[in-house]
Amino acid sequence: MTDDAAWVAPDGSWASSAARRRNMQAIRSRDTKPERLIRRLVHAQGLRYRVAAKPLPGLRRTADMVFRPAKVAVFIDGCYWHGCPEHYVPPKTNSGYWSEKVAGNIARDRDTDRQLTEAGWIVLRFWEHEPPEDCALSIENSVRLNRPSRDQSAIT
Repeated sequence: MTDDAAWVAPDGSWASSAARRRNMQAIRSRDTKPERLIRRLVHAQGLRYRVAAKPLPGLRRTADMVFRPAKVAVFIDGCYWHGCPEHYVPPKTNSGYWSEKVAGNIARDRDTDRQLTEAGWIVLRFWEHEPPEDCALSIENSVRLNRPSRDQSAIT
């Protein structure tokens, strides 16, 4: 283990200290508490899905939940990382880097939405602070409305 006082950030590093680096590396990118709770509620409704999957093969982005037959991609966005208008607070340290990082995430989110929509997908985005029951109900409704019926799938 390195001593924080002796640690020096490499040029161009995002870490302002060894402690900050450890803290940021520990943040989950998947299987967060809001994701797990929403997944549990959706699963209880009898819906099945892929977790942390790519909706489109050529798109280097993963959705938190993917319902392939219905072409529904679900994203549960963290308030800090995705710039929630209600809860985002700009960082006090290394603010230039982090603000740019969040702005890049927002731009990537919009690009992902655009590409999936153009490919015929329904994109659902929820903030981590939204009530899980509301999110699960919205997901269930979208999937059931967009799921191909068995009669259609037998014809095509």
